[in-house]
Amino acid sequence: MTGAWEIFAARAAPMVFVFLWSTGFIGAKFGLPYAEPLTFLAVRMAIVVAIFTAVVGVARPPLPTSTQTLHATIAGSLMHVTYLGGVFSAIAWGIPAGISALIPGLQPILTATLANRFLGERVTAIQWLGLLLGLIGIAFVLHDRTFVATDTSADASLWAGWIATFVSLFGITIGTLYQKRYCGAIDWRANNLVQYIAAAVLFALGAFLFETREIHWTGEFAFALAWLVVVMSVGAVSLMYWLIRHAAASQVASLFYLVPTVTAILAWLLFDERLDALAIAGMIACAVGVFLVNWRRA
Repeated sequence: MTGAWEIFAARAAPMVFVFLWSTGFIGAKFGLPYAEPLTFLAVRMAIVVAIFTAVVGVARPPLPTSTQTLHATIAGSLMHVTYLGGVFSAIAWGIPAGISALIPGLQPILTATLANRFLGERVTAIQWLGLLLGLIGIAFVLHDRTFVATDTSADASLWAGWIATFVSLFGITIGTLYQKRYCGAIDWRANNLVQYIAAAVLFALGAFLFETREIHWTGEFAFALAWLVVVMSVGAVSLMYWLIRHAAASQVASLFYLVPTVTAILAWLLFDERLDALAIAGMIACAVGVFLVNWRRA
């Protein structure tokens, strides 16, 4: 019975991860109006550090060596600081949500390209076809989203937002590969604690240097903060690291093609956002693309 449950959990993990990761837009949608991005993320990471400190204190897993701590710090800086900081800052600086979703959607292509050299993973022709199909699918899913910034009076902020969007792309891509190569042997609880400490320190430093650190503690902000802490930072990120440890980097990255699809469905259900035939066709293309990337010949 235990074996059957483990098989079921392993097969369900990718879809659970996609769903949890897709709900991240809820936190950004509800939280950013009440706090600047780095301040918001610094508070979020501080709470997550407290949670994982308690987890490590109770479970007492093997602590990482000094070298492993350095690797975890670098991975955390890439996965959390550059990716999340880039996405949140881009949205706060006026980059449309469509662009913020589409550019990080290039991650599977970039990951597959780098994984071939960085990890020695071979990407087959069928997998390349799946990656390209998934990218086309994302474009279809987001075709009716806003892709042109409307506030042309803040050119400096818009340029910073564009830079932040591409920083987020490279952060999540290189961070995934780095996590796969250097952090696989570290206990996941200790690994997360080190990574979140690094992220909390860097976000706090950025908030003190560049922001007013003013927070409006509304019910919506508290909900967004709780959601991002529990569902995203504890649940989704831990599950993503488990997937990175047990699958090829290109396979894990391909799951990000499904995130805009699930996000669009959730936005349609929760906020009555438009969902037309072209977007549905894009969702199908994303699903087929992910299937091809993860397909194995008998």
